[in-house]
Amino acid sequence: MQIAPLRVKLQPHLRAAAMVTGVALIASLSWLALHGSAGNAAEADSARRGAEAPATAADTVELRPSQLAAITIAAIADHEFAYRKQAVGIIDFNQDLNVQVFTPYPGRIMQTFADLGDLVQKGQVLFTIESPDFLAAQSSLIGAAAALEQTTSALNRATRLYAAHGIDQNDYETAVANQQTAEGALKAARDAVAIFGKTPAEIDRIVARRQVEPALIVKSPISGRITARNAAPGMLEQPGAAPAPYSVADLRTKWMVANVSESDSPLFRLGQSLEASVMAYPGRAFEGKISRLGRSLDPNTHRVVVRCDIADPKDELIPGMLASFAIRVQAPVTSIAIPVNGVVRNGDGSFAAWVTKDRRHFTQRIVKLGEPLEGRYPVIAGLQRGELAVTDGAVFVSNILYAPPTD
Repeated sequence: MQIAPLRVKLQPHLRAAAMVTGVALIASLSWLALHGSAGNAAEADSARRGAEAPATAADTVELRPSQLAAITIAAIADHEFAYRKQAVGIIDFNQDLNVQVFTPYPGRIMQTFADLGDLVQKGQVLFTIESPDFLAAQSSLIGAAAALEQTTSALNRATRLYAAHGIDQNDYETAVANQQTAEGALKAARDAVAIFGKTPAEIDRIVARRQVEPALIVKSPISGRITARNAAPGMLEQPGAAPAPYSVADLRTKWMVANVSESDSPLFRLGQSLEASVMAYPGRAFEGKISRLGRSLDPNTHRVVVRCDIADPKDELIPGMLASFAIRVQAPVTSIAIPVNGVVRNGDGSFAAWVTKDRRHFTQRIVKLGEPLEGRYPVIAGLQRGELAVTDGAVFVSNILYAPPTD
């Protein structure tokens, strides 16, 4: 059995309405398709333009006049970098000019004339000593002088007698030999007394007075300051026996002895200039030069001794002071530079500076820097000479960029 399809016969006015409705639906769908595609294209184009916008726009900060007081702006300029190596050392006497004063002959100290820390001049008496050797030398001098006078008088008589044929030639020649022997003995006696530090005038005075001086005078060989005293009246002294009765140092120069690391040792050379500072004189710099380099390495610390001569005309440095050294290891280098406070280190490790043209709008600039020295970075790349940049307060500007203040 078959079922015939249902056929609906619409009236003529209903068929016309249905046709109008279908056309309207098709037109509506076409309009939505057209305008919907255009809207999506506009959004995509807007996103593309946003992606293609320059990155520097996001790294630019505008500061208000009240905020400008927190930073310093200056032109990038050249700076001379004097590269130095730091070291730590100790102040010491200049041992080449620190003289130990011994008695030249054994004896007992009679009197002292200088105390520890006193300033003395070359030739100033330090102490006197009673020396049997000195007394014997003076006695020999007086005896030799008397013998010379006697032989000289005998030679004068022999000369007159020989001229008058009163003596023979042998007696005359004997008188001449005796006088020459006495002259040699006197000269030797004078030299023996001179060993004790006596001048020719003082020796002549001993000969003229025919009187020995009981005290041997020991004088300072140089001008300087007494750095050690071990002398006291009544003490027996032997030549060269430590400790010396006195030590005198010329304090116009000091030694600074530093221990530098093994890796830095090839950088140091004789004659290199240096500056040293001590805690007793903050802000002061004492200048000097390297005078000696150690040629052996301490096996425990792997350090090498560097000795420096430091000028100290006012005698301000005290041996034993701890000193820090700044030794120039190469010639100064001139480069454009920026203060360390004008640079910010980013999270990715790069360094950035802030440049400006109108002193109000600031743009972040990635820079390449060298090792900092004396509070400045040498600029290798990223900045040009004469550009205006933030030289103090770069962190303040960066904070505004990444964490702007809220009103």
